[in-house]
Amino acid sequence: MNQAQYSKLFSFLWNIANDVLVHAFEKGKYKDIIMPMLVLRRIDVLLEPTKDKVLERKAQLDKFGVTNQDQALCMVTGFPFYNHSKFTLKTLINETDPQRLRMNFIDYINGYSEDVLEIIDKFHLRQQIDNLTETGRLGSLIAKFTDSNINLSIKPVLDDEGNEVLPALDNHTMGTIFEELLRKFNEENNVTEAGEHFTPRDYVKLLADLAVGPVADNLENRPYAVYDGACGTGGILSIAQERIAELIPNATIHLFGQELQPETFATCKADMMISGVLPQTGYSLKGSARKYIAFGSTISEDGHPGETYDFCISNPPFGTPWKEDLRKKGLTDKEKKKFTDSRFNLEYDGDVDFSFIPDIGDCQMLFLANNISRMKDTDSGTRIVEIHNGSSLFTGKAGGGESNLRRYIIENDLLEAIVALPEKMFYNTPISTYVWVITNRKAPNRRGKVQLINATEIKSPMRKNLGDKGNELSQEDRDHILELLMNFEETPESKIFDNEEFGYWEVPVLRPKRDKEGNIVYKTKKGKEPEVEYARNRNECERVPLTYPGGVDAFFENEVAPYDSEARFDEPILGYELSFTKYFYKPVELRPLADICADIREIESRTAGMLDQILDR
Repeated sequence: MNQAQYSKLFSFLWNIANDVLVHAFEKGKYKDIIMPMLVLRRIDVLLEPTKDKVLERKAQLDKFGVTNQDQALCMVTGFPFYNHSKFTLKTLINETDPQRLRMNFIDYINGYSEDVLEIIDKFHLRQQIDNLTETGRLGSLIAKFTDSNINLSIKPVLDDEGNEVLPALDNHTMGTIFEELLRKFNEENNVTEAGEHFTPRDYVKLLADLAVGPVADNLENRPYAVYDGACGTGGILSIAQERIAELIPNATIHLFGQELQPETFATCKADMMISGVLPQTGYSLKGSARKYIAFGSTISEDGHPGETYDFCISNPPFGTPWKEDLRKKGLTDKEKKKFTDSRFNLEYDGDVDFSFIPDIGDCQMLFLANNISRMKDTDSGTRIVEIHNGSSLFTGKAGGGESNLRRYIIENDLLEAIVALPEKMFYNTPISTYVWVITNRKAPNRRGKVQLINATEIKSPMRKNLGDKGNELSQEDRDHILELLMNFEETPESKIFDNEEFGYWEVPVLRPKRDKEGNIVYKTKKGKEPEVEYARNRNECERVPLTYPGGVDAFFENEVAPYDSEARFDEPILGYELSFTKYFYKPVELRPLADICADIREIESRTAGMLDQILDR
């Protein structure tokens, strides 16, 4: 679908709200009606050609008393779903009486198979039927969505000679339309959803390339599992599948994901079913039924417990609290330490309760820890590619959850690279983002090393902004970034460091305790000389890099003792952080002094005599 065709389809869908729903519904309710009808029509149009055969087969099954009819009816439709009612959306509009239309529409919805019913329920479409009937808009809405001038199917519309009249609406384009419609609906009503950033398709293609490209030569003709714990409309999953399929045409690729937002989950599941990505309605894992696409919060309602994958690619929400996840576990905001989950708490380096639990105000590091727990211990291992904002690089004190996760990743030599990308890449936020590339099977030349790539200037300005999105990644841009990663060389855009570069000891400074008069307090023990009692000032710490020659003791002797005879060091705490500014900082070049002097002289010449004129007045 080219840009002109896309714009025409988008305008048609956007104008349905203005043509049909205006004056009958609040603007804030438009998306609650348009979105489910859009998805429903995509399913409905695929079932139209086999409607008569489905009804015929169902009559046969009923006659012979067959109760489990799913497989037989799906074989007729060719999809993992069906509708056994006598209606399609097109035949529904033949009814002109509003109440009979309502009854027929309900009968039509009830005829769907279980998975489609779940999609309908997540959209809460049934709640809108009465409202549409009451306002007399149900028939008009159905007529709009079945208009022959638009095609919402994954198959193109052809004329009698086989020429394409209307292009197909594939999963990628559907996701883009869904996201742009949602963004515009929200903008119309001044609604913003903090931290929920839909991933543009150009960005998704980069993620897929970073995940698959470096190991493309090692991919074999075997099943692959791709996982996204914050899958949205499924764009990341489907593009990753497409990329692997390009490299290995005969590979079997299973897609798994989880999504919290009901409407987004429903759209994702529908398009996965429509496009044939999901070969069956459920998937048996370890003897129990698991869904390919699970609904709920990945943090507190793990939809795929214990499962591992070949590729984990995600754009999790960032800068958003995870208080509701605590409440689902019966905990308050101040009880995050009681949030026990093997994905986020484990035994490490002698600490039986080593925790990755971050601050309550930001959940993105929990998604990264979740993906770390999904890594396969096989010859090929797992590759993780995940988007974060800048805070994941440095927030959290030493020994805290965020720092502990960075420590675990780096000390276990899992961090391959971090890529800094340009601003204005997303529809509803202009902030810069960073892509973490993690693997438990590093190439030999990368072991013990971390690559930082500054790709902030690798971008193509858009001719017209889409919300906050003013930049995009062209094919050349993506190829350039992937080349930087795969070449693994020092360049102005690529820096390579030993793992230890990012570690440090945070050492609390102790000082003699003093009484109210300012005298030093001594502690005494029987049979021993009095000793100075030291106290910690919680705000006074020294940070000692792991790379400092001689370590903490040498740092004290060289940097502290000569200047402060009273200070002592307490027990150090190990921390990790990364700083792009430190390694890619470019100081602003100062103007030559001669140019500055010339400007001053020019100003003086232009203002000469002005002071005298003012005083004379």
